[in-house]
Amino acid sequence: GCAFRADYEANLISGSLVRLSQWLNTSFSCFFLCYCVCLSLCLCPSIKCLRSWTGDGEHFESPSASHEESYSPAAENPLRRILQPFGWHLHAQPRTKRKLLQSTSSGPYSPLTVAYNGKICILFKAKRLAIRYRNNTFLDLTERVFGSNAQVDTKGSVCTKEKATLSLHLGDVEDIRGLVIRLQMSNTYYESVSQNWFTLDSVHIHYNWTHEATFNATEVYAPATYSYHCQHVSSLQKYDTLLVPSSHTDSSANWHITFTDFQIQAFNVQSTKFASASDCATFFTPAILMGLITSLILLLVLAYALHMVVHLKHIDRYEEHKTTVYFPRTPDAELPDKNSV
Repeated sequence: GCAFRADYEANLISGSLVRLSQWLNTSFSCFFLCYCVCLSLCLCPSIKCLRSWTGDGEHFESPSASHEESYSPAAENPLRRILQPFGWHLHAQPRTKRKLLQSTSSGPYSPLTVAYNGKICILFKAKRLAIRYRNNTFLDLTERVFGSNAQVDTKGSVCTKEKATLSLHLGDVEDIRGLVIRLQMSNTYYESVSQNWFTLDSVHIHYNWTHEATFNATEVYAPATYSYHCQHVSSLQKYDTLLVPSSHTDSSANWHITFTDFQIQAFNVQSTKFASASDCATFFTPAILMGLITSLILLLVLAYALHMVVHLKHIDRYEEHKTTVYFPRTPDAELPDKNSV
């Protein structure tokens, strides 16, 4: 009876453990497959970026390499072999020589300082400022506003304790006459936090002397003692649309404006340097969300595994055979023993 109970319990436990291990293997296989798919989707933009970086005419050479060295497939950029399965070779053109390309991008621009009544009251900086009209006319105004030979007039700017206006008068730009960009800001005291906060209320584009496009700013704010920074402040949907056209019936819907690496301070300016920045970046970025989802899946798998182990069933009642065990007699057993005869 004891041997029977021990064998039965051992078989039950081993069977449960086998089923648990099979379930865990299946779960981890599915999880790994999903993780690989998510990782591939996340890397697609990076691969696309690398393809554009290593595209036609963009290749590199070690400084010690000879300029007379001819191009050969064996000496090509290693990224080509990595990206070849993704179709990199379909668009690449044969090259006879490799060159060390010079960087044409300029360094970071200095902040634009705006003075009112002889005192600096507004600091403004952007890595890029671009506008588009009716998806046809594209204007990059970065050099005109922040370049060494900037052609911007800020005399129309106004600063008070409660209001500030940054006026960028650009004049005639290509087919647009009298182009002016104005940023309206306000400084408000909130009793709930006992602090002043400044907000970007609206952005105005004046053109052709009498026409205007207005964008209402959403969620562009910071403490008055801080500067505000955001990677993109734009009317484009792909940049979260922080600038919303005031009306879809007037000319505002025909314009798009984008500030890249945008930073501004319109109140409590103490010097030509920005105060500490209040950034618009949210906590739940794609990388953080992916990590949280992965951790949640692992916790669910672990919790279910512990649940299965804790609830393993064991034998509560054992049935013992109280009757005599019957062993059938074979014909050989019925024959008399020769030795006894």
